[in-house]
Order: sequence, then structure tokens, then C-alpha cells
Amino acid sequence: MTLKDQLQHKIDNKTKPLGSLGMLENLALQIGLVQNTLSPKIEKPAHLVFAADHGLADEGISPYPKDVTWQMVMNFCAGGASINVFCRQSEMELKVYDVGVDYNFAEELPVINAKVANGSRNMRREPAMTTEECKAAMEVGAKAVRDQAAKGCNTIGCGEMGIGNTSPSSLLMHKFTGLSMEDCTGRGSGLGDEQVDRKTRILKEIAKKYNPATPDEVLATFGGLEIAAMTGAYLEAKKQNMLILIDGFIATAAVLTAIEIEPEVKGNCIFCHSSDEKGHRLMLEHLGVKPLLQLGMRLGEGTGVAVAMPLVKSAVNFLNEMSSMEDAGVSNKD
Repeated sequence: MTLKDQLQHKIDNKTKPLGSLGMLENLALQIGLVQNTLSPKIEKPAHLVFAADHGLADEGISPYPKDVTWQMVMNFCAGGASINVFCRQSEMELKVYDVGVDYNFAEELPVINAKVANGSRNMRREPAMTTEECKAAMEVGAKAVRDQAAKGCNTIGCGEMGIGNTSPSSLLMHKFTGLSMEDCTGRGSGLGDEQVDRKTRILKEIAKKYNPATPDEVLATFGGLEIAAMTGAYLEAKKQNMLILIDGFIATAAVLTAIEIEPEVKGNCIFCHSSDEKGHRLMLEHLGVKPLLQLGMRLGEGTGVAVAMPLVKSAVNFLNEMSSMEDAGVSNKD
């Protein structure tokens, strides 16, 4: 009997009607297969937030000024952001990385200085990153994951902060899925209809301007420093055989990039929620995955990861702690 068959038998033989725990049963099966055990565990879960600015923000593709990036990082440091609240609730260690914020944080702040550049470039004029910058940002993410693995972490999530970063995410989605730019472009952090139309026109112009050949080149051309860091983190998390918890639109664009580079990444991924950002549902459909939650969120920071963490623990706990029919002396159906 294969491990998959053994896990399915263990799930089916719990004191419950067959299939009655729904998606939690699928999740328990996936986690057991990733960890190659009938008794999986969530060990020292951690959440990594990567922050960077975007040159394209100069084109007015976000309703917020670029300064909000560093101001929100300061909020993370003070423990007052959404991701702080939900990481505390879900008992996830939170680490914040400056990969490319156009601001110099004081050394005493709880921000890890991993600055590759002071933001990506304006894609209307030149590629977002050089190949070297993109590789350096990916290594920031990879090292962040290795650091957590060395502490015994086996479950990782990623989040981001960067004003304007739905635009590079839309471009990556467009390039990797082949869907129209209209399908890939949404309101971001609150654009009106006319602003969305303008944003779409700018992104279509950018998409036609360049013709990168490989997934790494697509990322360097159209991505952002924090998106590259997330991509590197996901690739390294697969090497470490971690559970990889995926947030919303921007995180899914990063993991889509990682899957284009290394398709086996997908098997370790748990897609935590369906964002309210236009295009996210289509990206999830392209990947053929079903998210755990649909709460209408579009906040970023990896909020969906921390909110979904209790469900991941629930899947593991029922598999390990719930009685079997035999143990409980309960008759199974014929």
C-alpha cells in the first residue's frame, strides 16, 4: 500500500462520515505526502514579509504615494499592521526584510537590511531590474528561508509591501498565462474606473516593449525586488521540502513565476485564499488549484496566510488526534 493509500485510509477511518471534513481532508492528505509521513507536524511556522519600492509608481498607477511603503514597514516594526495581528494570533514568527525600499531604516529597528537597490526602475523606460539585481533579490528570499529552516521551521509563508506592486504582478500573470492585460489588471489598492483603464493602457504598452525569453528574464524585466525575493523564497522552500503557504494576487504571481522555473514547487503549496483583486481567481484557475478561503480580502502583506494558518493546523490535528472507528468502538458503515 502506498503512502497516499495509507493516508487516505487513515483519513477515511476517523470517527466521522466519509469525506465530511471536506477540504480539510484534502489538506491533511497533501501535508502528509509533502512530509512523507502518516503523522505530519507543523513546526515553528514563520512568515516573511519583503518590502520594496517600484519605479513604475512614478506613473501614478497607485492611489497611494510611494512613501507609504516605508511608512507601512515602520508600522510592521511597531506591531500595528494587519500582518502583525494575525501572525500573533496564529503563532507565526514574523520577519520583515528591506529588499528595495527607497528609505534608510534605523539600525535598531526590527527590519532586516537586505537592500539590493532603492527600488525597481520605471518599466516604461527600462526593465525593472538587471539580471544581477533580480538574482540578488531572489537570494535574499532564499537565504531568509534557509535561516528559518536552520531553526527547525517546516512551514513558511511570504508577504509583501510595495506601493504599485499589483502592476508588475499583472504583467507577470499576463506573460505566464497568456490572458489579456484587461483580465490581469485590477484596482490594486483602490483605483477608480478611469484610473484602471489608464493603468491597463500603460501595462499593455510595457508588455509590448520587451520580449524576454526565460522565466528568470521575465521576472527581471517585469517584476519587482520584493516579488523576486518571494520567488526565491518559494524555490528554496521547495528545496527544504517545506509547506509553502500562498497569499493573494502578488504572492500568487511570485509563486507562478517560481513554478515556471521549477514546476515541482506547486506540490508543496497551500493556496490560502482567493483575493478580491481582479485576476487572482483567474490565476488560481490557471494553476488548477482551489483556495481554502474566500473572504473578499485584498490587503497584501501575506494576511491570508496568517488567517488560514489555523485551518492548516486543524488538518494536521484531526489526522493525528481524532479517534479511528476501531479505537472509539464506533461501527463503520457497510
